[in-house]
Amino acid sequence: MTQPTLIRRGHGGMSALPEPLPTALALAATGVPVLPLRRGKVPFGNCPTCAGNTCGGRPNMKTPGPCSCPGVCHAWAAATTDPAVIVSPPWAAAWRRAVCIAYHPGAAGLTVVDLDNADAIAWARTALPATRTVPTTRGEHWIYRGTMPSRNAVRPGVDIKSSMSYARYLGPGTGTMTDLPDAVRALAVKKPSSVRSAQHVGTVPAGAGAGECPHRTPSYLERGIAMAERRITEAHSAIHATVYRTFLAVLSRHGRCGCLTDTHVARLFTAAQAKGESLRHCTDAWNNASTTLGL
Repeated sequence: MTQPTLIRRGHGGMSALPEPLPTALALAATGVPVLPLRRGKVPFGNCPTCAGNTCGGRPNMKTPGPCSCPGVCHAWAAATTDPAVIVSPPWAAAWRRAVCIAYHPGAAGLTVVDLDNADAIAWARTALPATRTVPTTRGEHWIYRGTMPSRNAVRPGVDIKSSMSYARYLGPGTGTMTDLPDAVRALAVKKPSSVRSAQHVGTVPAGAGAGECPHRTPSYLERGIAMAERRITEAHSAIHATVYRTFLAVLSRHGRCGCLTDTHVARLFTAAQAKGESLRHCTDAWNNASTTLGL
């Protein structure tokens, strides 16, 4: 498979970008799956038919599921290289409202190290091998050849965008793209989670009481998570605030007793992403809620 070039047009990094649609078609022609981003630099949310993921599409899964919606409904999972789809009426309407272009790095065989500030850039220059570099509003994207799991906040000011994620297209950048190094892969190795894994959630933490956790009954826990999903799904405005308040409510009820598993958290993130929230916004909201509660 020929590696995508992220379309080189002249030299330099953040020169003025052409209109979104022609640029998207040029990127797709090089094998880079693209999607439009709306105001706020986030994906377009689900259409009415797909609301609440009733269609089966799930933005945090590797495929959008059985959904056959022709629109740009499922965040990174909707990204495509098919020009017929890109110029179709549902997508054309989205491109007219788009403020910028995103692409799915993992599907293009790429990994983006998103450096969000000067300190992060200084760290990368000493810790990572040089590669294709694209200036961003506040920092730089370092683009490597190869894929890996995406993960935010792997260190201060550093996110990794590859599989099951999207990155903004900000120009072709400069430098020669190199292979994804082990130093970047190591950043995504998860540390022990503050949310206990499923095999350890059946008991109350020391000092919090004896016996089984009262929240661990299937009906109680399922009802709470389902209500939280519904609260996010049914929000028509103030999505950021609704997601944060919902995460705060869930953590205040279940965050200290060990009920929550990664599966529960993934369900909440899926609901938020279906409303157009980015993975980074979800992660920030979850971390902020945890900090507020002292977890």
